[in-house]
Amino acid sequence: MNKSELVTKAHAIVGDDVSRTTVDRVLGAIITAIKDSVAKRQSVQLIGFGTFDVVKRAKRQGVNPKTREKIVIEEKYAVKFKPGSDLRRTV
Repeated sequence: MNKSELVTKAHAIVGDDVSRTTVDRVLGAIITAIKDSVAKRQSVQLIGFGTFDVVKRAKRQGVNPKTREKIVIEEKYAVKFKPGSDLRRTV
């Protein structure tokens, strides 16, 4: 499901009380808020759905698959999603 399909489905659930454009704007605002929080290395917890966390990946050695040469992979931050209990039960 892509964003457009998600907006269509959410609009069908909400009904005609809210326009499809408004649903699209609200979803965009939610995505932006999550991205802003994660960029500040803050976790975002949506009870029942899941948690977006930022984790620090340590510096490590890797291998270039083309040349088989050993390389150093620098430390970096990554986003980790942990599903909530309701989501786990649904799946």
